[in-house]
Amino acid sequence: MRNALGLMLASVIAAVVIAAGGWFYYSARADQGAPKTVAARAADQLPARAKLAAKDDVETTAAIAAKPVAAAPAPAPAPVMPMQPKQACANPNALGVSRVVEIDTTGGPGFGFEHFKQFDFLTDKEVVLTFDDGPWPVNTPAVLKALADECTKGLFFSVGKHATYHPEILKQVLAQGHTVGTHTWSHVNLNSKKMTEQQVKDEVEKGFSAVRFALGTNPAPFFRFPQLQHNPAMVTYFGTRNVAMFSTDIDSFDFRKGATPEKIVETVMTRLDKLGKGIILMHDFQKHTGEAMPALLARLKAGGYKVVQMKAKATLQTLPEYDEALMKDTKVPTAGTNARPISSVVQTVSQ
Repeated sequence: MRNALGLMLASVIAAVVIAAGGWFYYSARADQGAPKTVAARAADQLPARAKLAAKDDVETTAAIAAKPVAAAPAPAPAPVMPMQPKQACANPNALGVSRVVEIDTTGGPGFGFEHFKQFDFLTDKEVVLTFDDGPWPVNTPAVLKALADECTKGLFFSVGKHATYHPEILKQVLAQGHTVGTHTWSHVNLNSKKMTEQQVKDEVEKGFSAVRFALGTNPAPFFRFPQLQHNPAMVTYFGTRNVAMFSTDIDSFDFRKGATPEKIVETVMTRLDKLGKGIILMHDFQKHTGEAMPALLARLKAGGYKVVQMKAKATLQTLPEYDEALMKDTKVPTAGTNARPISSVVQTVSQ
């Protein structure tokens, strides 16, 4: 009897020990598994956040993209973008572009201290290269070549009428990565007493539509008044159209009679060395400007100056009525505007 009771007691004790051991084993496994699950979720989230940060910075300015890259736990493709211009540049000692700034044109901000003093965004030794009145044969391509040789960028304010004359040249400006703004339809003084309010608006809006037509896409909402004559009513109007207005800090006076490449360079550098920075006004319409550009860019580089490129956050939206009027009132070629595919018009018959 005692033996039977002893066996029963031993069995109960063994069962308790086995159950306790099993509970301890599975609890330990569960405790070890929980941290791994949390860590895996956190790791999945980090690359997504880093990629978004890098993308946003690259779109705004090429100069600040390095900070998000350093903080990212894993490499992302977007930070490579700022390096592309340097890789494509054949000149290892090129002036290049130090940074790209993106402009929110909401409300019609103004730039250039000769008329607008609110937005002082350039730092010491920074310049913006701007060109008016093109596109024009020989002269605009000469400017483009000089800029390409130094792998740097500019901002071009195109006259609408010239754009319809030479759309292929203006397309080259855009294709080479420069920013294209507008400069009215026919370069009239918008502040002239002979101009009615409607005529001023027509001159501006027709210029917008002409540049859009020539480019085949919307230009930047950047505008410069001819002769820097700022019509007060149009200043207000540009605020409603969300178009940024440009004056200048440094005038090259390359349009003056007797201007030579040497005089243009000296005029710009003398003023620039005094101010230390600024938006430079030139004209790709002028022959001597293209001739002066290689020497000017060399002087900028030797002087430690850096080029800033200005881009717009959004493109300019032209008004349909002016798009239609442009097609009707100007001698715009329309032969190639039908919807036939290229293959039905042009075919290779021999190579």
